[in-house]
Amino acid sequence: MLEEIVTPLVEWYRENKRILPWRDKNNAYYTWVSEIMLQQTRVEAVKPYFERFITELPDVEALADCPQERLLKLWEGLGYYNRVRNMQEAARTVKNEYNGRLPEDYQALLSLKGIGNYTAGAIASIAYGLPVPAVDGNVLRVISRITESANDISKQSVRKKIEEQLLQIMPEDCPGDFNQALMELGAVVCIPNGQAKCTECPVASICLAHRHDTVENFPVKAPKKARTLENKTVFVIQDGEYTAIRKRPEKGLLAGLYELPNIQGHLKREEALSYVEGLGLEPLYIEKLPPAKHIFSHIEWRMQAYRVKVSSLKKTQDEQLIFADREQSGKQYAIPSAFGAYEKYLRD
Repeated sequence: MLEEIVTPLVEWYRENKRILPWRDKNNAYYTWVSEIMLQQTRVEAVKPYFERFITELPDVEALADCPQERLLKLWEGLGYYNRVRNMQEAARTVKNEYNGRLPEDYQALLSLKGIGNYTAGAIASIAYGLPVPAVDGNVLRVISRITESANDISKQSVRKKIEEQLLQIMPEDCPGDFNQALMELGAVVCIPNGQAKCTECPVASICLAHRHDTVENFPVKAPKKARTLENKTVFVIQDGEYTAIRKRPEKGLLAGLYELPNIQGHLKREEALSYVEGLGLEPLYIEKLPPAKHIFSHIEWRMQAYRVKVSSLKKTQDEQLIFADREQSGKQYAIPSAFGAYEKYLRD
């Protein structure tokens, strides 16, 4: 049955595809960067980040040689910073072992740090015309609905089965267009949460879920585990010229990025003042800031914050604190979006 979707889907894609800054460039590096950025991030949000990134790092060698502090700053706002760290490690491998050009081989692409089946399939098919599938969440949803499959798409075995099914029907002359057509259909027509635009779908007549009016039942996916909740108190400590920030550990959540000082738990005003005094600082004024929260894939931070004016940050006994002025905080230090609710105070 899936063989029937190839021709109408490719024709629909060629007539209706969105204009994207990385699309139709015949550039494996562009495909790679865009696909990594698009993981867990919407297309419209990615566009300006992609253009900024490519302007400064136009090829594999530039990515391989970029100082990490600058690299993290370029990635700031996209989150999941390990993605760009892995990209740089892979870029160094490509520079040293493949003369700076991403390999035209699916297995070789898979061997690179941070590149899995989907990204390898996207690069291989879109940039190099190799007939291999690229199965992301959009494709899983589309195929599950077309075949009316009740298999749990969160299972690796189900993803592998769909990859094998698509491999059997992959058109030799346009695998990149076919893969992108499936992705595009899932992104703009066969959208999630039962709101599929079936009247606009080029393969609606083939789709079993549409035929049986069961679109809302698919795909099937096991519920996620509940996130761990963590209470935090965040401090915006300033002396009129500088704001205190510090670098996070090189391993773990938000590794190697910069943050506002914070501790576990929600502190009362007096406790917050004691914490600042414990840093060897002299508080002059304290202001409670609005609460905020940030959701990671497995953790949710619930933050309260205090803005504390001190006589001089240079009196601190905490050697981990860095004094950032208004210009530095915006241009030099990569502060993750987890602290986005309070980042504006760095430039006040």
